[in-house]
Order: sequence, then structure tokens, then C-alpha cells
Amino acid sequence: MAPVVSVLLPAYRAAATLGAALRSIERQTFDDFECVVVDDGSDDETRAIAAAFADRDARFVVQSGAHSGVAGALCRGLAGCRGRYVARMDADDLAHKRRLERQVACLDSRPELGAVGAHVWMFPRATLSDGLRAHEQWLNSLGDPASVARDAFVECPIVHPTLCIRRELLSAHGYRDAGWPQDYDLVLRLLASGVKLAVLPERLLGWRDGPARVTRTAEYTRRERIVACKAHHLAASFLDGTERYVLWGYGDTGRALCRALGAHGKRPHTIVELHPRRIGQRIAGALVVHPSKLAPSARSKVVISVSGLAARSEARARARALGLREGEDFVVAA
Repeated sequence: MAPVVSVLLPAYRAAATLGAALRSIERQTFDDFECVVVDDGSDDETRAIAAAFADRDARFVVQSGAHSGVAGALCRGLAGCRGRYVARMDADDLAHKRRLERQVACLDSRPELGAVGAHVWMFPRATLSDGLRAHEQWLNSLGDPASVARDAFVECPIVHPTLCIRRELLSAHGYRDAGWPQDYDLVLRLLASGVKLAVLPERLLGWRDGPARVTRTAEYTRRERIVACKAHHLAASFLDGTERYVLWGYGDTGRALCRALGAHGKRPHTIVELHPRRIGQRIAGALVVHPSKLAPSARSKVVISVSGLAARSEARARARALGLREGEDFVVAA
């Protein structure tokens, strides 16, 4: 009989952390699961550690193959998943013992949801930068589908190793290697297709930070690749059907997104700025105006691209005061 949940865990050179990750799965209060460990061509003890769990517990299954990267390993592992739900897990993280219990209960009771994530605690705490602490705080502020969709272009709103998703939905969308983070790409594709995503307001994953973390080492996680991902999906969804838009913010964040959107033929006709020396100028043909001078009657799509929670909150408030509706007239993309 197929299990309710398949835990999908890719691993590459993960000998130092894999045992702890698998023990956190082994100790789940919800025990109707299988854990599919995909050894992605490791040359350390990764496979042996996973095999030791499989030898003593039939719920653990080990797949091995040549190294193909995270997206390739996930695709191979997904093909072997049998559960109604697929719960993602990474080889260097720790699952709270009630993680599967809480996520299965959520998806069982809320059929309108396609997937659910969870809040996280980052560790080790002693070495976390202020930036990572702020990122953790932002992630843990999200919850209902509206908040996830609202902030989807700020950063990936769901920490991927917290994702628990209906298997048929994940199989239909799949993972792909597009040159940017496959987890963010998946979330944006799900949202664009109308899938509702939520985040449980419980810290159900210990999310490890360290020098070997993929987000620090992989080429596809560089800042410019993440911006390219946002631009690709903005061009295909919110800005679909229009070549000209209003760009709100022309600092480092706004300039980077402007360049990336230009690769898709999207160019601003107006730039909204607070910087007094920029107002009245033209940048690449776009007139720079103060927010108070933005005419909502023009009905141009507005992309707010400013960094920092305070700046985003202020821009949102100004846009709403102009009668603009978030998600329809404007989006926020950090």
C-alpha cells in the first residue's frame, strides 16, 4: 500500500549532516511515510549513511545515480514517489517531529490548497547575519495564500525544504533547470497557474546556514540569476500583453530588475522616485516623477522595486492611497 507522504530528499556530498536530517524524519509523529533519498553521485559516505537507514527501516528508500544537480536529482526522485503528498527535505536541515503531522492535517482539511510550507528557525544562531535574521523574520510573517501571492516577487515566499505538495500537482509542473533556483521557479509557476499556496505559522524546520549551503555556492543562486527569474515570470504574468510599465524605485534593486525586464522587451515609460535630484529627469527615456504625480487614470501596470521592509511598506501605502490595487494594478518585486 502506498504511503500518505513521500519525503523527497536529494543529497550530494552530505555525509556531515545527512544522518541528523534522516533521524529527524525517522522520529516523525506521523509515521505513514516513505523517505526517498536521492544520492546524486556523491563521492563521500552519503550513500552508505542513507543505506544504513534503509537497512533498518523499510520506509527509507535510496536511489543512486550520476551527478546531475539538484533539479535532475529531484526529477529522478519524484518519479519514485508514491505518496499522496510529497514533502521536500534537504540533507542539511532538521524537521520538527510534528512537521508531517501538521502539514498532512492541513492539506487533508483544506482541499483548496495545492501546497503548504511552514515557518523556519535558522541555525546556528550565533553566526547569523542581520540580513539573514531579517529574511527569517520576513519568511515567518507569511501565512495565508493572499500573503504568499502578495510577496511572491519579493523573494521566494516558501522555504523549499518546508514544502508539502499534492503529488499530482508536483508531477504536472515538475522541476526544471532554467538557470535560476528551481524552487523559486516552481513556486512562481504554481502561482501563475492559479494554485493556492499557504504557510503554516509554526516553525517546523531547522534551516541550516553555513559556507557549504547551496544558496552560497551554486551559480544559479547568484543575485542576478534570481532577478532574472523574477523578470521572466513578471513578463509572462503581470506584464503579459504590455511592453511599457511604471517602475517605482530606481535604486540598485530597481535598476537590476529594469535591466532584466528589458531582456523581455519590457521598458518603463515612467519611473517613480523620492530622490529629489532625480525627479524631473529622464532615465533611458522614462520621465522620473514623485509618487504624488503618478496618474492612476493612466492604468499602466506598476512594478514597485525597492529594498527593505520599511521602504516596501511605504511604497505599498502610497500606491494604495492613489487607488491602485495590489495584484491588479501593481506588484512589489524586491
